[in-house]
Amino acid sequence: MTTPAAAAHTPAYGVATLTTCDTEPIHVPGAIQPHGVLLALDTSYVAVMVSANTVELLGVPAEAAVGRSLVELVGVDLAALVELRVADGYPTEPLVVVHGGREVDVRVHASGDRTVVELEPLVRDEGGAGSYRSARSAMTRLAQTTSLEQLTDLLAREVRNLSGFDRVMVYRFDEEWNGEVIAETKRDDLNPFLGLHYPATDIPAQARRLYTLNPIRLIADIGYVPVPLHPVFDPGTDRPLDLSFASLRSVSPIHVEYLSHMGVTASMSISIVIDDELWGLIACHHYSGAHRPSQDARAAAEFVTEVASHLVAHRERADAREAAVATQTLVAALTSRMSASDQPPLDAMIADPSLLALVDATGLALNFDGAIRTVGSVPPPEVLQRIADLTDDPDHYVSSTRHLAGLDPELAGLAATCSGVLRIGSQADRWLMWFRPEQPQVVDWGGDPSNKRLAAQEGAHVRLSPRRSFEKWREVTHGRSEPFRPWHLDAADELGRHTNSLLLLRSREQITMAESMQRSVVLDRAPTFEGVELVARYRPASSYQLGGDWWDAFELPGRRLVFVVGDVAGHGVAAATAMTQLRTALRAYLYEGHSPAQCLDRLDRLMDGLLGLGIATALVAVLDLGTGEVEIASAGHPAPLLVGADSAHELDVERRPLLGVGSGTAPTTRVVLGADVMLAMFTDGLVERRGADLGERTERLLELAARRPAGEGMDGWADRVLGALDSTDDDTTLLVLRRSPPA
Repeated sequence: MTTPAAAAHTPAYGVATLTTCDTEPIHVPGAIQPHGVLLALDTSYVAVMVSANTVELLGVPAEAAVGRSLVELVGVDLAALVELRVADGYPTEPLVVVHGGREVDVRVHASGDRTVVELEPLVRDEGGAGSYRSARSAMTRLAQTTSLEQLTDLLAREVRNLSGFDRVMVYRFDEEWNGEVIAETKRDDLNPFLGLHYPATDIPAQARRLYTLNPIRLIADIGYVPVPLHPVFDPGTDRPLDLSFASLRSVSPIHVEYLSHMGVTASMSISIVIDDELWGLIACHHYSGAHRPSQDARAAAEFVTEVASHLVAHRERADAREAAVATQTLVAALTSRMSASDQPPLDAMIADPSLLALVDATGLALNFDGAIRTVGSVPPPEVLQRIADLTDDPDHYVSSTRHLAGLDPELAGLAATCSGVLRIGSQADRWLMWFRPEQPQVVDWGGDPSNKRLAAQEGAHVRLSPRRSFEKWREVTHGRSEPFRPWHLDAADELGRHTNSLLLLRSREQITMAESMQRSVVLDRAPTFEGVELVARYRPASSYQLGGDWWDAFELPGRRLVFVVGDVAGHGVAAATAMTQLRTALRAYLYEGHSPAQCLDRLDRLMDGLLGLGIATALVAVLDLGTGEVEIASAGHPAPLLVGADSAHELDVERRPLLGVGSGTAPTTRVVLGADVMLAMFTDGLVERRGADLGERTERLLELAARRPAGEGMDGWADRVLGALDSTDDDTTLLVLRRSPPA
């Protein structure tokens, strides 16, 4: 058989090559197949484009047909039926009329602003093989199948019975648009194609789009001579007419050549579309000459395929529901055990034996704030964060890949451990990843899938020759795991969110305990002492209820009073817990009789060597009620203020290093607290504020402190200063004392 010239097939665009066929604009060929006639009408039902063969069916040459009304071309009755189809929104049901003494099939659809009318002489099947009754019987038999394999096998047989093709195959796409023949019925003398795979390049994206839009396509004779449209370009747009919905559309010469090398003389394809996506095709091949099934047969085959599409969707959804229910059962049991466990949530989760089975994984890694734990077979520790970064999807809590090397070829060597990765987590240092090894797959291709590229390099005279035999070519593919299914992603998502809820609940419980503990040691009111007036204020930062600030006041033997203000770095449970330990230890040291300076040095060694509590600052003042002398020691803390009747200044207190650094000693500062002079001790939250200058804030504090309106008591002074310098960035503690006048 001689393949027609490529240019004749597609007069609307240049000749496609093997390297450009994936971008070939096959929806606008500018030609049709010769077994019918096409008219393109404007809104007044005047022909603006026609196929060049109008004389054969309508008796009017193409040149004379352009510019004529539809009534002039097909008569009043048929024109009225076409206009009714347009008014009804272009229904797709077959329309059979008698025109020129013979039965004609009429199809009407829209193409942009044009109404396209296709006329095809009717073919009748002997014995009514394609009748509605045959289709209904086939539908009943399909509904009785119990598996996808049975369904597709029977579908191939039913379509062959209806259409009369020599070979009918059910062809299914994978996630990368490679196809596999999963069912086949054929003449006994033909070689089987069942089980063969075909690369995605055999049916490029633009062809898949047309298969989705237009569910049936017939090539009645591979050796047909295309009929060009007249004119080739729409005079209204100067562009070719879009024939996406035309059943007569001329096909790509590359496809014709492809079929001819397989010995195919006629073909038909019917799309299997599920949820508006192309799931697969029914591919029908004929080898003994031209073959044009009747419109009844084509309509019946299309109807049966549509019914089968719904059945396929139902089977797959049922299988998915069953798998999802089983997985959800695992999730429910696992989360129940986690909730009931006395262990921390992450420990309980990692220790659960069903954690890997939840998503059919062989290993997992958990990172929580930089601490990584693993179970099963996992990649080396040094690449875990790299994999987490690669699989992170900022827009989704759950993400997955079955081909890790596709994200980074340098990780191809890890395929035996982690070709597949499922990740949950929304932070760079908080994630959980499951791993699957590669699943080597033996693929039987219908010819070497790389040979198209080889043929292109060999030259036009041997186009497609490496694939002419279409013998089986076997390949073992590597680097891909079994894909993670939607129910695996749902299970991972539910587990992650349940774990987060448990972590939050446990954190709230810990916070509640710590707040209670903090309130028990950081009093709301200052205690009363004979000979001293004392005011205390504590305000937590607005973002936190737990902080490291504290104050203390208590009496020592010998009419001495102790006043302490301290600040542990950080917020939350850890800071509040550290604060209570420091407060208790400092009290113990002072009760033992150590000086303020000695107490701070001991506290530093305790924090650094034993408790590991981070760092802190503290200011300790011991007032001798008999002499009015105050002994002061500071560990990295802001200097206290001495506030007189109309003045205020920072007390020059020499400081030791911060508590927790494990070095340095505290010097002692002594000052006599005069009458009506207040000693104000505070934490850095009073003067530090994000984005503000510390020196300016300190000057503002001194200015406010010195301004003492007449009659203002210590409570009013403390509230005024705090109100003017209030900060939401950090906790703020203020302790103010002065000696009481003699009774």
